[in-house]
Order: sequence, then structure tokens, then C-alpha cells
Amino acid sequence: METTTTENVVIEKTRELCQTILEQPEYQAVRRQVDAFMSDEKAQAQYQLLSSKGEYLQHKQAQSLPLSGEEIADYESHREAFFNNPVARDFVGAQQAIHKMQETVAQYVAKTFELGRIPKTDDFDSGGCGPSCGCGH
Repeated sequence: METTTTENVVIEKTRELCQTILEQPEYQAVRRQVDAFMSDEKAQAQYQLLSSKGEYLQHKQAQSLPLSGEEIADYESHREAFFNNPVARDFVGAQQAIHKMQETVAQYVAKTFELGRIPKTDDFDSGGCGPSCGCGH
């Protein structure tokens, strides 16, 4: 398939959007938190251990196997240690912030295709507070 001029323009504008996102102070702060986590082996090890323990407990529950109090307490102690580590805690917050940014952009693009125009804030009032609201609607 040949690349058309329209596709080139869309890609160019998408790259401009990406650059705009990268330049936002909020994104830069979140990125620093991710980078701090990626350079902290202890925080990464805590994350991996907590994830493994969580997956194990979920697997047991999915098989309708009982969870012992000891298993739950062990998971909770690792979870507490993880969230007491500021680098780890900030990483989780950064992941949530990045997800929210991605979701907002995706909602605006989807609504643009749906409406055939640039959406207004009111266009998102369908039971929720808008595309950047975190209320869960």
C-alpha cells in the first residue's frame, strides 16, 4: 500500500502531539519517577516479589483453593514494605498517571472519529465527568 499525503500529515501531527506530551512538566515529573524506579534494583526486586506473590494467590483463588492466613499475611507484609519505599510508591503513581494520560488521548481521538469533529468537554458527559476525570465513570 502506498503512503498517501493525508497519512503523512496525520503521522506528522501525531508526532507533534507526542512532542507536546513529552514537553509537559507533568509528563516530565512522571518520567523522572519511572526512571528512578528503573535505576533502583531494590524497588524492582520488591515489585517483582510482590507481583509473584499476588499472582500465586490469584492462581490459588482461581482454582478455588483456600488461602492461608500465613500466605495473606506474607503478601500484606511485602505489599506494605513495597509501598513504604518512596521510589516504588512513586512508580505506581507514575504508572497510574501515564495510564490516565494515554486514556485521555485515546478518548479524544475516538470521540473525534465518532463525531466527525473535535470534541468539546460536553461531548464526554455520558455518565462520567469527562475524559480526564479519574472518578471511574
